[in-house]
Amino acid sequence: MMLPRTIELVEVGPRDGLQNDPAAVPTTDKVALIRKLVAAGVRRIEVASFVNPRRVPQMADAEEVCAQLDGLQAIRIGLALNRRGAERALASCVDEIGAVASASDGFAQANQGRTGAQTVDDAIEIIQLALAAGRRAQATVSVAFGCPFDGEIDPEHIAQIVRRLAAAGAHEVALGDTIGIATPSDVLAVMNAAKAAAPGVPLRMHFHDTRNMAIANAWAAISAGAVTLDASIGGLGGCPFAPRATGNVASEDILYMLRGAEIETGIDLEAMVATSHWLGERLERTLPSKVARAGF
Repeated sequence: MMLPRTIELVEVGPRDGLQNDPAAVPTTDKVALIRKLVAAGVRRIEVASFVNPRRVPQMADAEEVCAQLDGLQAIRIGLALNRRGAERALASCVDEIGAVASASDGFAQANQGRTGAQTVDDAIEIIQLALAAGRRAQATVSVAFGCPFDGEIDPEHIAQIVRRLAAAGAHEVALGDTIGIATPSDVLAVMNAAKAAAPGVPLRMHFHDTRNMAIANAWAAISAGAVTLDASIGGLGGCPFAPRATGNVASEDILYMLRGAEIETGIDLEAMVATSHWLGERLERTLPSKVARAGF
């Protein structure tokens, strides 16, 4: 087994981590969190999502957050679900637009009010808008390993979506385990189907830890050739439209695993743990991260 010497960690805490949090996090704290993460070495970070504030009130200040991130020494990612969101994101400071295509009709309806096929069309439109504006564009296939409404998802269906997104110009496609249902064997099956459908297009992996499988799944993905992983500071996160979905895999836990394998990320684990503790204090609770609680 040939492991990579480096892994890129995409920090999703300020967006995916906080979007499902019951606390109303002040804009100043969001900006402080982003700057602490970048100071720790993060170089690619989801800073906000440009979605309907009535649906996701935690992201209502997306433009205000971005307005305070000039000069940030990292790639700023903004999530958009439709043309309106993409236009808002493109009017902000973000360097990269992230689109979302749902692998199931049930989740697409709950999350975006669309069919699964329509979300793929929406994602393609967002990618094209971003590229036309000179921005980077990527897409995530949500519920790629299973849906809380529709159940199992055929890996070949994922492959078809990945093929269309890659053909539209996405520089990267993420496979999202939105409800934390995958096992390592599932990861290999879906990754193999996606790689065959769009050879040469980098795959990013996005795991939630609902069933305590996220670290094992991340290791399986790395072993199968993934070089980019999403993670969230403190293990925060979850989807407000997916029943029983819990937090993302914690950035600190991923970094601890990679350090043990001598895989470089350029991110300071000690600084990330300190940031996790700071965020826990701001949210007034202990965060799920195992490493932040146990030490290293």
